[in-house]
Amino acid sequence: MHFIDVGQGDCTFIAANGVTMLVDCGENDVSERVTDYLRELGVGRLDYIIATHPHSDHMGGMHHIIDVFDVGEVLVPHIPDKQIPTAVFYERFLDSCAAKNVPVKEAKVGQVLEIGSARAEIIAPDGGFYEDLNNYSIAFMLTHGSNKCLFTGDAEAESEAAMISGGRLDKVVLYKAGHHGSSHSSTAEFTDIIRPQTAVISCGKENPYGHPADSTVKRLERYADMVCRTDVNGTVIAESNGADMKITCEREKK
Repeated sequence: MHFIDVGQGDCTFIAANGVTMLVDCGENDVSERVTDYLRELGVGRLDYIIATHPHSDHMGGMHHIIDVFDVGEVLVPHIPDKQIPTAVFYERFLDSCAAKNVPVKEAKVGQVLEIGSARAEIIAPDGGFYEDLNNYSIAFMLTHGSNKCLFTGDAEAESEAAMISGGRLDKVVLYKAGHHGSSHSSTAEFTDIIRPQTAVISCGKENPYGHPADSTVKRLERYADMVCRTDVNGTVIAESNGADMKITCEREKK
C-alpha cells in the first residue's frame, strides 16, 4: 500500500500478486506526479480504480489517470441524481471512461474485490440519503492474511455510525484516517471499535482546513503506536506479509 503524498488530497496505490488498485488520485495539478510514481513502480495497468466520492481533491485528475493507464473497472458510490456534481473534473472523468470503454460500476455493501492474495470488502455507503457528499464515500476493509486495513474516504460521523450499525467493522492493523484527519471523522465510538495500530493521514502542509485536527490525532494516538502524516512524512508505504506490517516513510518526523 502506497499512500502517495498528493498534498491536500487523497491517493493510495495497492498491489498484491500483480493485481493493482488505485484509490483516488488527488487534484488535477498533481496527476503527473501520480502517473510518474506509478510508472516508476512498473505499473502499466490498474485492475481496479475506486473513486471514493466526487470531490476534486480525491478525483480531480482521474481523467488523466484513465487516459494514461490500461484500466479494468472503476467503482463509484451510488449518489442520487440531484446530488451528482456538474463539475468539469467529473464530466472529464466520465468522458475518459467512455472513450476507453472502461466500465463504471456502483459499489455495493458486501461486494468483494480480489486483489491477489488480498481481498477488499465494501462496507459503505449504505444506500441511505446524506446531505454531505463526503458521507457517500466508498469505504472498504482490506484483508491480507491476519492483517486488516480500513479505508473510509471522507466519511464523516453520520456514515461512520452507519458502518457501526452494519456490523462489518473489526480491529485493524492500519486505518487510513477518514477525511484527512478532520474533527468530523474518526469519532470516539468508531475508533474504539477499530483500535488501529497504525493510522495514516493524507493532508497538505499548512492547509486551510486545519487538517488534521488535534482532537482527532489524540483519539487515534489512544490506540495507534504510529500516526503517519503525508504533510510531515511524505509518501508512506505499508507492506504486509500476511502476519506483520512494515511501515516506511519518505521522511521521518523531525
